[in-house]
Amino acid sequence: MDLRTAFEPTGVTAVVGAGGKKSTLYALAAELERAVLTATVRIPPFEDRVERLEVTEDPIGTVRGNGTWPLGVVPGRDGVRDRYLGYDTDRIDELAATTDVPILTKADGARTRWIKAPAEEEPQVPAAADLVVPVASVRAVGERIDEEHVHRPERLASLLDRPPGSRIRPVDVAAVLGDQRGGLKDVPADARVVPLVNMVDDGELRAVAEGIAEELLAVERIGRVVLGRMDRGEVVGVLQ
Repeated sequence: MDLRTAFEPTGVTAVVGAGGKKSTLYALAAELERAVLTATVRIPPFEDRVERLEVTEDPIGTVRGNGTWPLGVVPGRDGVRDRYLGYDTDRIDELAATTDVPILTKADGARTRWIKAPAEEEPQVPAAADLVVPVASVRAVGERIDEEHVHRPERLASLLDRPPGSRIRPVDVAAVLGDQRGGLKDVPADARVVPLVNMVDDGELRAVAEGIAEELLAVERIGRVVLGRMDRGEVVGVLQ
């Protein structure tokens, strides 16, 4: 199954979590005939992932006049840092109301860790989002709840009610992705939720990922879970 079929992105897609958000966005942008790639949080430079990137306070006008896809839009640089700022969620909602081009949005950060629990102000999911993709890496299983592998490990430990430093279990990954304080936090009521278990690089990891997916399918809002290798833009499997 290809990415487009696995996720079915149409309007606003918000990708949250850790362990492959950016690679998921880049792979989807490459797969779709037309796509806008943007963010509601800070994002590293991605000029090499789109045909055109515009730094603009007028994303609506930019998208309306564009003929080259995928298009990246951001409001500005983050000071002297080598990253871009994201738009307010209201601006993404306004953009969504003016175009039928799929809008792919990075909606929180994780500093390259493999799993996370969001902070109070996270994620920044637009109200117009009709698809939310919570991401975690299957490679987090067996690692410790620590700074090396987890973004904000103290929050993850609290969510799971487990001590910092504990080994992460498959059930823990599923619990984070399917919890209202984790992958389901601030998801619009009418949005679809399609979790992604990423970095499924071999058969052993696939077996672990399938166990995580089975746990997630017991969550009421989740009817499909994608297993992937987003660094290659590959869908390894879909459970539903």
